[in-house]
Amino acid sequence: MHDQLAAAYGPQSWWPAKTPFEVIVGAYLTQNTAWKAVERSIANLHSAGAMTVAGLRAIPLEQLRELIRPSGFPTRKAPALKAFVAMLDAEFGGSLDQMAAESTAKLRRRLLALPGVGLETADAILLYALGHAVPVADEYLRRIAERHQLVEPPPSRDRKGYESLSQLTRQAFSGEVGAGHVQFLNEFHALTVAVGKAHCGKTARCAGCPLAADLRYVSNDIE
Repeated sequence: MHDQLAAAYGPQSWWPAKTPFEVIVGAYLTQNTAWKAVERSIANLHSAGAMTVAGLRAIPLEQLRELIRPSGFPTRKAPALKAFVAMLDAEFGGSLDQMAAESTAKLRRRLLALPGVGLETADAILLYALGHAVPVADEYLRRIAERHQLVEPPPSRDRKGYESLSQLTRQAFSGEVGAGHVQFLNEFHALTVAVGKAHCGKTARCAGCPLAADLRYVSNDIE
């Protein structure tokens, strides 16, 4: 599937951000929000000088809420971003490089203990900002796995379903090592988003999909 999608869409060069810290901020802001709205919030943060660890640390919480309002849920996301910076300061001396040097398992547990961080957000931070070889299993991948019968039983929208998709992806790319492993996981997630937006929404639009030849399941939600 990776090879078919890569041939169809080419390199995705994800995550769309200038720095690892911007990746982290974007991972928080994109929750339950379209990326276009996130871009407006990110532009506001850049204009205010708050798209750095020091800048986000210094900005008052109320001002942060207003800056990120375009991406929705500011009363939840602003304190969550502040909590991340507080953790980074207290446990890693404010250094993302120091944080990235920790083991994947330890970092994942620590991220999941933060307010406003679920499985997908934690894994996106690990993969795209900190360079750890962690699959990101989003709703697009869940739909693909269900419609193409990649996991039995079909993955549910809970932790068990998420982890089953993560394990599927981890096994598929287990032959890759080092930086190549991270890059394959990075590209695969980005490619599933690309095909998901084009073809695998709530109602599948299979005509012209690069994965259509592999489709083994037909239901009422497929056109």
